[in-house]
Amino acid sequence: MKKPMQIVLGITLGAGIGTAMGVAAGHVAVWLAVGIAIGVVIGSNFRGTDCAQCAEVHEKHQAES
Repeated sequence: MKKPMQIVLGITLGAGIGTAMGVAAGHVAVWLAVGIAIGVVIGSNFRGTDCAQCAEVHEKHQAES
């Protein structure tokens, strides 16, 4: 997954969690902002594997079987 898409996914996830926490706590705006900030951090930390790593893992798996 490309980096911008990962960040968008993180923001969406954070906004959802933040909204739920905001409704529960009664402070939607504050928790929404916190959720989005956490989502940006989560989205930027998602790590995908590149094709060379995948190929290496598949070759090793095929050699073992």
